[in-house]
Amino acid sequence: MTFYLGVDGGGSVTRAIIADHQGRVFGTGTAGPGNHQINEELARGNIRDAIQHAHDQAGLQKQDIAYAFFGLAGADREADYRILRPMIKELGYPNYDIACDTIIALRAGTSQSYGVVLICGFGMNCAGIGKFGEMQQFGGFGYEYGDFGGGRELAIEAFRAAIRSGEGRTDMTLLTAMVPEKLGYSSVLSMFDGFLDLRQQIPPSLAEVLFQAAALGDETAIQILKTQGKELGMSAKAVIQKLGLQDEQFDLVLAGSILTKGDSRYTHPYIMEEVQKVAPGCRLKPLTFEPVTGALLLAMEKDGMKILDEVYEQFGKITDLKGAVNVE
Repeated sequence: MTFYLGVDGGGSVTRAIIADHQGRVFGTGTAGPGNHQINEELARGNIRDAIQHAHDQAGLQKQDIAYAFFGLAGADREADYRILRPMIKELGYPNYDIACDTIIALRAGTSQSYGVVLICGFGMNCAGIGKFGEMQQFGGFGYEYGDFGGGRELAIEAFRAAIRSGEGRTDMTLLTAMVPEKLGYSSVLSMFDGFLDLRQQIPPSLAEVLFQAAALGDETAIQILKTQGKELGMSAKAVIQKLGLQDEQFDLVLAGSILTKGDSRYTHPYIMEEVQKVAPGCRLKPLTFEPVTGALLLAMEKDGMKILDEVYEQFGKITDLKGAVNVE
């Protein structure tokens, strides 16, 4: 029997799973944030704790793990890997690899070894794996570095639209009433003053109001969400071209609450509109498996294993771990 370890070190929770070559789970573990960009020592301790819980439950030692794969939030640039390589090496696994957590979300969402993933939850990100295993990532660094959207920025767009229409700078929109109501204010003016006087932060959950207004036919909300879809599509298009996947049949995996919980009518068609300009064989596929299972699949493939249908069947049964990115 051969065992594998998959780790998903996220910005709020770290998850670890040990499974065998047939996809049967023998041990799981959870701990706090695993993103070194938040706190390096905290991430180090949480990753250790999560995998130790999984080992204790499985009754296995590190030498029993054929391959370990770590999908870590914040594993974005060489500067990050200079921190992460020694951190993961000291854990003592004989065979292991590290990638950004976007990569494991991609692998969890497709039965192919290559493809592209779009993540749009609190922020946005796009990554892909090519036919020969090469990886590419664009996004994840915020508006000033070329991104657009995610719950954080969509909430700001909704807030701005309410103020601009309330002041008469733009045409009226349902957001003029819906945004203050969502935030507990009676009017745009009281919201404006309240946020300034109390130095309040716009909550990312305000992005929900855009979908509510769009469903009622509000053109302003529809246009903001359309822009989100087109921007995501442009990111995916860039990754596809970089990896040379234009002529391939592959999945574009969608993850994060904006793409998996929000009404798809207002974003998905505009993603596809951009992507199909360069890759007509691309298929949209919302993520349904837990992202940590992608780390297990990558560990198996790194070990030279061919993934059988029974493995996907087993991983599809894992439903007690919260895997979706949330804008809350």
